[in-house]
Amino acid sequence: MKNPAFKFFLIAIAFLLIVSFGLEIHYMSHKAVAFSTRLTILLLLNMTFLALLTLMFFVTKSLVKLHFERKHKIPGYKFKTKLVITLVILTLIPSSFLFVMSSGLITNYIDRWFGPQIKTPLDSSIEIAKAVYENEKQKTLAFAKAPFSDKSVRGYHVKFLSRIPSDASETIRAAFEGKEGTEVISGRKGDLIRAVVPEYEGKNLTRIIVVESLVPVDITKNVDKIKEAYENYLALESWKVPIKINYLLILGFMTFIVVFMALWVGLRIAKGITDPIQRLALATQQVAAGDLNTKVDTDREDEIGLLMGSFNDMVKKLKSGNDSLQSAYLYIKNILDNINSGVIMLDTSGEISVINGAACSILNIKPEEIIYQNYRDLMARIESRELQKLVSGIEGRAFKPVKKQVTAVIGDRRVILFVFITSLKDAEKYIGLLVVFDDLTDIIEAQKALTWQDVARKIAHEIKNPLTPIKLSTERMMKKWDHKDGDFDQAFRQSTQMIIKEVDSLKKLVDAFSKYGKMPEIKKTPISLPSLIHEVADLYKGYKKITIHVAAPDNLPLADLDAEQFKRVIINFFDNAIQAMMHSGKIDVTLSFDRASDWVQIEIADNGPGIKPEDREKLFHPYFSTKKEGTGLGLAIAHRIIKEHKGKIKVRDNVPAGSIFIVSIPMKET
Repeated sequence: MKNPAFKFFLIAIAFLLIVSFGLEIHYMSHKAVAFSTRLTILLLLNMTFLALLTLMFFVTKSLVKLHFERKHKIPGYKFKTKLVITLVILTLIPSSFLFVMSSGLITNYIDRWFGPQIKTPLDSSIEIAKAVYENEKQKTLAFAKAPFSDKSVRGYHVKFLSRIPSDASETIRAAFEGKEGTEVISGRKGDLIRAVVPEYEGKNLTRIIVVESLVPVDITKNVDKIKEAYENYLALESWKVPIKINYLLILGFMTFIVVFMALWVGLRIAKGITDPIQRLALATQQVAAGDLNTKVDTDREDEIGLLMGSFNDMVKKLKSGNDSLQSAYLYIKNILDNINSGVIMLDTSGEISVINGAACSILNIKPEEIIYQNYRDLMARIESRELQKLVSGIEGRAFKPVKKQVTAVIGDRRVILFVFITSLKDAEKYIGLLVVFDDLTDIIEAQKALTWQDVARKIAHEIKNPLTPIKLSTERMMKKWDHKDGDFDQAFRQSTQMIIKEVDSLKKLVDAFSKYGKMPEIKKTPISLPSLIHEVADLYKGYKKITIHVAAPDNLPLADLDAEQFKRVIINFFDNAIQAMMHSGKIDVTLSFDRASDWVQIEIADNGPGIKPEDREKLFHPYFSTKKEGTGLGLAIAHRIIKEHKGKIKVRDNVPAGSIFIVSIPMKET
């Protein structure tokens, strides 16, 4: 019912049915025509109507099918539509012309049946017949009124009635009531004209005079024929419209047969051409979808059969070439999956066509999440201003191969990548983009650790230089003492102050670098992290303007840690936070546990001024400090302790202000 054509067809049928029943009810009520005649005409009308409806149904069905083929764009529908329309037009024009001409001729012919040239003579004949009978009635009535003595006159039969006979007619009964009149009585010998006149004596009715005259049989028969012809004419005139409709329906039926035959022939011809095309198009779609085992079966030997044979040969060659390409692809894929560098290839539209396992591992993604997606979807997963700037610098323009080291945040992990980007070209045109990158994070971290250990040794060596002024000051005091100089007290004071100052400075540096250069051996024992953190927090109760809040889940498992060294890590974070907040603020410590990975996470958040983005990468480097009197080794030591516990550390901004240090460590030894 959702198809407009089907709705229109049902409405048209309903309308024709209503009109048909209306016409039948109207003309069946005409009693002037014999019932058999009416029934015959109505049966012919209904049969014609049903035949027309049947033909309309099949024609409409074919057109609706063609409409659906056009709507769903089934291959070959355009050719089929054009061929059918062409054949229908070529047959519809002459058929319509013949229909109009034939319907005009039939209409004129039927109108002539009921025109004045036929009806006028019939009307005149009826009037003449009426006049003859009326004249005879008047003569008979006049004879009945005339005075006479004889009861019988030639041509008339006269009789007198003094009482009403049992079989008296209405005219005779009216005469006994004082009314004269005439009547016509039909009989075997002809029509009998009777005149009846009452007779009075004074005011009393004595009897009635009945005068009868016989109309000749020949005249009666001719009058009956005229009357019958007239009545038949009137009956036929009432069926003028149904006869016209019946003839027009028959003509329309024949016209539709011609059009339908043209439509059917067009569909058959089109089917013989489009069906092979449809099979060929379907096979083409299957080949496009990757099914190279497709084959079009045909037993035709014409041009279409030749086309299908060529298609089968082409698919066979494509399959052979595809097998070779597949082997080459598997070979290349095996190479890509076994190298440590990440490899991504983009096509000309910017979609990711190839990504190897190393790239997925470095970027922490699954291949199915990003393959055949636009490269911007991948860029959205990576936080890196340097990489964004690099990509925007080469986007949409020709460029030379680019090599650059960039820092990025992937998920919760900060990484250092070495990126190589180059365009791919064949002999004629640009075909895509190749991106190769390596994760240098661990290498650089290792290099940094070695570098700063070396720095610590060098600094330990360099700090020996201040020992020279200490030695000189001591020698000066000794000399003054030996010579018993008068300014010994002044020299002693100056020298001891210099010695104390240099020794304190050296001791501070040596202690800090010694701790970094040689950490005590890790000794892990099962401990309760919440208890350890509460124990450290209790050390800061003396800071009245500092609030430390610890939140931990219930039933947190014990963790394998070196308690003393891990306390040093927490104390370092607390000290840095308190100094950043100028000894006034709030520290929130939140513990969470992931049972799937068996890792615990500690978040230490403050509401201080926060850390500058450019300083975050240097926070855990030895000898880097944002404080004037800091050694720059506190966070480096904390970072090293966490690393030796197989853990991770990172930092992010706190909202609305401050920083959050996040420490993740495994609960058990791995």
